[in-house]
Amino acid sequence: MQDYYKILSNIKKENYSPFYLLSGKETYFIDSISTILINKVVQKSSKEFDFTKLYGQDTSASEIIESARRFPMLSKYNLIIVKEAQNMRTSEYDYLANYLSQPSKHSIIIFCYKNREFDKRKKLYKNVKIYGEFGNFRNINDNQLLNWIRDRSNNIGLKISPIAIELIISNIGNNLSRLESELKKLKIIVSEGEIVNQEHIEKYIGISKDFNIFELQSAIGLGYFSKALQIARFLSSNSKENPIVLILASLHTYFQKLILLKTIGNDISRVGVNPYFINEYKRVSERFSLRQISQALEHIMKADLKSKGIGGYNIKNETVLEELVLKLFSIKN
Repeated sequence: MQDYYKILSNIKKENYSPFYLLSGKETYFIDSISTILINKVVQKSSKEFDFTKLYGQDTSASEIIESARRFPMLSKYNLIIVKEAQNMRTSEYDYLANYLSQPSKHSIIIFCYKNREFDKRKKLYKNVKIYGEFGNFRNINDNQLLNWIRDRSNNIGLKISPIAIELIISNIGNNLSRLESELKKLKIIVSEGEIVNQEHIEKYIGISKDFNIFELQSAIGLGYFSKALQIARFLSSNSKENPIVLILASLHTYFQKLILLKTIGNDISRVGVNPYFINEYKRVSERFSLRQISQALEHIMKADLKSKGIGGYNIKNETVLEELVLKLFSIKN
């Protein structure tokens, strides 16, 4: 996220670059920077004249450069955004790279290269590093996700409890666009100064406080077989709201954190566990040996293959999770 905050800092200071090359799998950051730049640079009254939207598959370097060479009519800058730039012909990149050696002082180009990292061997990348701004955005990990939700909540003036954060993460995952949407919704609904808790999450986001991924992993970790099986059956019967791929990813992360806790000790920042839940994680880590945790991870990975029909498995997703719970509780030291 370092690239993201660096670019935002420069935009806030109105220290604009002639070319923004934004790439990576985490498209939220690309969309966020693009929106902020458009709102900051282009006046509503001049958007029809000083703002151009192009698409990689349908445009060329010459069209982009021609748009950039035009002088703005009403705004200080002429802004060109190239969406889905990853679909543009790579043979066009060198023309854009050459343009960057003498870019227009009155134009800003946003090159949105999504879902993959831009090839750093290209001349365009090298020139952007000299004359423009480059940002590569990877999917953030669980530890970063906790901090991101706290930061976003603070920025919009939303107070939220640690357990509410965990509930949201365990059910939504690292879909930053949806997470931001839910946080903004809570800000509108919850009274000023009120702390968002489990009840708010259940009522307004539709996540049950008793039957969710977070409670499932807790029941498995603490050894509550009946509760774990009950939750697994509920989640399986509501697969649209609870995709099995998200459940398995959450369980995999849960057991990975247990390994870290057992091997590096109580350094919470490195383990990536919310301090509110550290005591529970310690209790669970005492129940499992490293060998048992390794077996649990193997069972989870096999369940993932079954859910995707890989390796000759042909089993309904409704039974994959229930079968996994049975196997996790049958692990012996």
